[in-house]
Amino acid sequence: MRSPRQVTNAREGRSAVLPPPATVLALVVAVLAVSSSGPLIAFAAAPALAIAFWRNALATAVLTPVALTSKRAEVTGIIRGPLRREGIFCVLAGITLAVHFSTWMPAVQLGSVATATALVATQPVWQGLIAAAQGRRPSAAGWLGIGLAVAGAAWATGADIGVSGQAVLADVLALLGAMAAAVYTALGERARVSLSTTTYTWICYGTCGAILLVVCLASGSSLSGYDAHTWAAILALVAGAQLLGHSMFNYALQHTSATAVSVLILLEVPGAALLAWWWLGQEPRQGSLPGLALLLAGVAVVIFGAARAGKSEPAPS
Repeated sequence: MRSPRQVTNAREGRSAVLPPPATVLALVVAVLAVSSSGPLIAFAAAPALAIAFWRNALATAVLTPVALTSKRAEVTGIIRGPLRREGIFCVLAGITLAVHFSTWMPAVQLGSVATATALVATQPVWQGLIAAAQGRRPSAAGWLGIGLAVAGAAWATGADIGVSGQAVLADVLALLGAMAAAVYTALGERARVSLSTTTYTWICYGTCGAILLVVCLASGSSLSGYDAHTWAAILALVAGAQLLGHSMFNYALQHTSATAVSVLILLEVPGAALLAWWWLGQEPRQGSLPGLALLLAGVAVVIFGAARAGKSEPAPS
């Protein structure tokens, strides 16, 4: 039997081979689905917090029948004790996911779709810094990528200073959203040790939706009364980015390397920018483009550096 490290290395080795057509199709669908998220949020005529609530509440409703039937044993284990620790991590992940949505989604509505999407894509950079704080120091390539990404983010945000204070606020919120996403991912990894994807996401989305409901009620954000176009955008967010996009990425991970998938996820940034330009007329600000390119290059270097460092570790006995 192969060790977990050998399985991982074997999967990483697939990046040199063209994936099966079904995997290529899944990756194309996934990139298009997640790329639509920013433009749909900007298009919807509803408060960002309310959109975030409906996005998670509807996704939870879709997952509930599955969680309470085929995954009933896991749910029972969380309630009665054997999996309580994993359940706590699910709840904590849901809390940080609520922070992510509460910062990034308003950033999309306050500023540029292209800039907000690029800044939230710095999530791997913050995950690298979290790993460094835990004693797992990034490689030289990882530190180089972190430096490039930070410089690119500073460049893009500096370009927005001349636009408006609102644009700068949107940039700050997007960066906070990326940090929250990194913590959410770290907590999710702990929960997924023993839990299936369905059970984990059901609890996580449910916790996130419950928190966002309280935030919406406390802030006076309207949860209804939208026009048909806005409801269509919200449903598209649930079906696309929330359920279909991430599901297709998870499917692709069974047939290609995690590094390849991580880099392909970065295509969300130009994809969202092009969709926002074509659909919403949001032309990317010329002054921020070099910074965004530098930022994406840095994130890609971080991803490849982490993959190379993982391959160099000895296989566990």
